[in-house]
Amino acid sequence: MRRLAWAIGLVVGVMVVGTLGYALLEHWSFLDALYMTVITVGTVGFSEVHPLDTAGRVFTIVMVFAGVGALAFALGQLIEFLLEGHLTNILEVRRMEKRISDLEGHTILAGLGRVGGVTARSLADEGASFVVIDTNPEATRLASAAGWIAIEGDATDEGTLLKAGIREAGSIVTALPGDAENLFVTISARSLNPDAFIVARSEHETTEAKLIKAGANRVITPNVIGGRRMASMVLHPTVDDYLDLVSGTQGVEFRLQEVELAEDSSFVGKSIAEARIRETTGAQVVAILNQNGTVDANPSAATELCAGQRLVVLGSVEQVAVLTERACHL
Repeated sequence: MRRLAWAIGLVVGVMVVGTLGYALLEHWSFLDALYMTVITVGTVGFSEVHPLDTAGRVFTIVMVFAGVGALAFALGQLIEFLLEGHLTNILEVRRMEKRISDLEGHTILAGLGRVGGVTARSLADEGASFVVIDTNPEATRLASAAGWIAIEGDATDEGTLLKAGIREAGSIVTALPGDAENLFVTISARSLNPDAFIVARSEHETTEAKLIKAGANRVITPNVIGGRRMASMVLHPTVDDYLDLVSGTQGVEFRLQEVELAEDSSFVGKSIAEARIRETTGAQVVAILNQNGTVDANPSAATELCAGQRLVVLGSVEQVAVLTERACHL
């Protein structure tokens, strides 16, 4: 882009110098001087506007060589610009910016490494709207090829977060390899969007408290979680198999999902038994998160359902979808 801009500037400069030269040397009007410059630089072969004296002819010779050189250089830069795909890249960036501007309540994922890559695929599998940020051009190229919105840049830079639509985002996942980077992204994201739900990756347990203080709602330490799962597999293999089942890691389409009850839901004002959730949807309510922050981890059939409650439900993808539809509408 810079080379193309320089080439265009060179052509414009030749035109300005030519117009001023003819105006000063031949005492022509601005229009006559500009016209003479255009036909000279363009080498179109038209006759002179007015007869030229010796100085004017010498200046015309210089203008022919300068104009041809400037135009050839500009044409070469334009061809190179088109052949190298710069125009395509610019159009792609414009399309990406348009897609981001249309998003609201989306997730921003910082980092497409081992952890971030798995997170991105999970978000895509769930049909979630998200934008990924990574400094690796190859990672962002593969992300774009997968149909994801990807930005090549540094997530610790507030400008990059703003490009990703941080002010309209509903959640941020920072999965960068370093604790310092994740801490910086958390601070920046919280300052730009005080209402966003932030999940941060931590390499060390000692960093978890710092990330919480910086504004993270949840902190994940992969090596700690991995170690606990490995111990669970040895000590409680059946329980671990159940966790794999509800998390979908065994290929079985069961989900443990959160569903919020809307005011116009047919469930509101009824008990779990009266709502007949399991009979009509096939999904099961395993916990209820109340608006006051309390959790009913084992709700009875007589538990009354209220608008604003969040139901933690277990079921297949289809069953959860039916329950979600009824939880949001009459």
